[in-house]
Amino acid sequence: MNTYTVEYLGKLRTRLRHDESATEIYTDAPRDNQGEGSSFSPTDLVAAAVGSCMFTIMGIRAVQSGIEIRHLKGQVKKIMGGPPRRIVGVEVRVRASIAPDSLQYRRVLEEAARTCPVILSLHPEIKKEIIFEWD
Repeated sequence: MNTYTVEYLGKLRTRLRHDESATEIYTDAPRDNQGEGSSFSPTDLVAAAVGSCMFTIMGIRAVQSGIEIRHLKGQVKKIMGGPPRRIVGVEVRVRASIAPDSLQYRRVLEEAARTCPVILSLHPEIKKEIIFEWD
């Protein structure tokens, strides 16, 4: 079980500490919600976690399936809505190349991405669009 320490630093900023590794990250409220936008906002971290989780699970599945990932990069777009203010959608664009390149292996990795724990943890009302572009 992982634990994290959270500290409010004032001026709508927080410091997050991953207790096991002592790694720290900071958050700031976005400019459109009274912050400076100087770092990830808490909702940015949720959206970014989608992409990070997808790529991690794709990497695990690639190792298990004997697939070499030659290139894997993407963009995540967070869509806010409300009221109340909340994430209403995430759009993920994935660009990848693999070896051996086959439709079967592409499907294996796409399924891995679509079933990562973060995606599965998002509320069903949050729209999730995932676009794969294979090199």
